[in-house]
Amino acid sequence: MPRSLIARAALILLLPVVTLQLAISVGFVQRYYEDVTRQMTRSLLLELRVLSAAVAAEPDLAAAQERAREVGGPLEIETTLPARPPTADNLSAWDLSGRVMAETLREALPNLRAVAVHEPRRVAIWLSTPHGGMRVEFSRRRVAAAAPHQLVVLTLVLGLVLTAVAYLFLRNQVRPIQRLARAATAYGRGRVVPFRPAGALEVRAAGTAFLDMRHRIERQAQARTAMLAGISHDLRTPLTRLRLGLSLLDDPEAADLIRDVDDMSRMMDAFLAFARGDAGDMQEPTAVALLVREVVEDYRRTGQPVDLSAVEGTDPGPVPMRPLALRRAIENLLGNALSHGTRARVSLGFGERTIRVTVEDDGPGIPPEQREEAMRPFVRLDPARNQDRAGVGLGLAIVADIARTHGGQLRLGTSADLGGLRADLVLAL
Repeated sequence: MPRSLIARAALILLLPVVTLQLAISVGFVQRYYEDVTRQMTRSLLLELRVLSAAVAAEPDLAAAQERAREVGGPLEIETTLPARPPTADNLSAWDLSGRVMAETLREALPNLRAVAVHEPRRVAIWLSTPHGGMRVEFSRRRVAAAAPHQLVVLTLVLGLVLTAVAYLFLRNQVRPIQRLARAATAYGRGRVVPFRPAGALEVRAAGTAFLDMRHRIERQAQARTAMLAGISHDLRTPLTRLRLGLSLLDDPEAADLIRDVDDMSRMMDAFLAFARGDAGDMQEPTAVALLVREVVEDYRRTGQPVDLSAVEGTDPGPVPMRPLALRRAIENLLGNALSHGTRARVSLGFGERTIRVTVEDDGPGIPPEQREEAMRPFVRLDPARNQDRAGVGLGLAIVADIARTHGGQLRLGTSADLGGLRADLVLAL
């Protein structure tokens, strides 16, 4: 079965039409070519029997020849006497009516020796007589139905024309479904494309349901972001006052308390960033190779041991991406690599359908059975990762979420060269 909807619908349309035409054609050929040909051949048999009996009744060859011309002339039958018959019939494999004619003649004429169709409109048969073999030739129209070219051409032409018209109508019905699929795919990758429900009632209902779902998701995301932003804003002020009050104390334990307050502030910022998901970052043409180089250079300027390896594949140039989200994902991967290792390496690869950004480190890595869990929100691994430096467990979750909004995924593995974690950020073109 074809995979596309329009191809399957076209198959559903063509299969009964072709089957119907084949059934009618087979029935028509059997009725027209076989039955009519057999009936016309039987009508000619009376004349052939009269001719054969008249020739056999003559005493010598000369009288038989004269008698054959006298009987065959009015019947439009040409005779040749004597004539040596061929060893086998001369009929085309595709000559259906000719084979039916030959079978009918053999059933009714015991003295028939051979049948041949030398020309499309002439038939020759050989009969045995007391004076030798006799060749009898007559018009093909007397024993076979004429080929119904007009009906065949009319059937084929009308079938093709009506099929083309039906295909156009079918394509117009499938087009709204394709637009709905493109709009849903784009929304899943973070892009909102204009979409208006069209087509049949069922397709319009599906399109309207998609728009309602998209609006509800956008409202829920905005409400969640606004709520978390408000909570963050309300808590930031008392935390600031608390930190200021602690900084004025001379108690040795005040430094630990200040550090706890700072951790709470960072946790709130991480929660808000994860919930926000860079909702305001719209897709725009982005040069991914240039963006990766800029991120690596920013880390190098701060003295971080980050290397950029050679770029694999052919750079397609600017492609639709969310640049702020992509930068944030790469920075999260580099920050994660440097917090658990002493060096990091970034590589970039371009494929026909994907872009791959790989970040490797020389840290302890993540065991294979824990890699799926490591990409879940608020998960910190121990002992694979140092819990004191692992943050709140949102770094890889944010990167995985950004990869999904770009139609890709985050894959974790082991670095073959550095021995630590290998994180592949795969983005769909």
